[in-house]
Amino acid sequence: MTSNKGNGNPYNGAPPKYLNDFSKALASEVRILLAEVGKLRDERRQLQFEIAELMAVKSKHGAGGEYSPNWTPQPEAPPPAPEEAPPPPEDVPAGPARPAWRVVHKPAQRRERAPKALPAPTPIPAPAIEPPKPNMPAWAQWRPNPTMAPAGLPPPASPRPATPAARSGLFGPPTPPPK
Repeated sequence: MTSNKGNGNPYNGAPPKYLNDFSKALASEVRILLAEVGKLRDERRQLQFEIAELMAVKSKHGAGGEYSPNWTPQPEAPPPAPEEAPPPPEDVPAGPARPAWRVVHKPAQRRERAPKALPAPTPIPAPAIEPPKPNMPAWAQWRPNPTMAPAGLPPPASPRPATPAARSGLFGPPTPPPK
């Protein structure tokens, strides 16, 4: 008589415990990675939106833009009256030709005012470093060193809400419908 236990699998068809533990650990790592990728994608979209807004403002305020200070509409002039046809040119020129070289005078440069002396900004104290969390992998606990921040850059702006806040009606709260 033969037994079914001779197939070499001591777990009776169930996967070994170490494979189950490894699958759970891998799934948690993948969840963390996907959350970080989603956050990075949202930050990238926010930055692209801000860049597009800045470029639109620049195009409106730049040369030839909507808000250019020296822009004026072209005055409408009546069409010129047709003149008599000029006489045919003579074969002999009437004196020496004008030279093609012209002198172009540069417009006067506007001098910018020297900026007023501002007091030196006080350094911002470094925030306390968070203690490592026990259930997170080492790479997810990494934080940038605040003392190694690039000089001269403003602190990052806080992200704006994705949707505007709910508002009441234009002239106050809405009235209930008539019965």
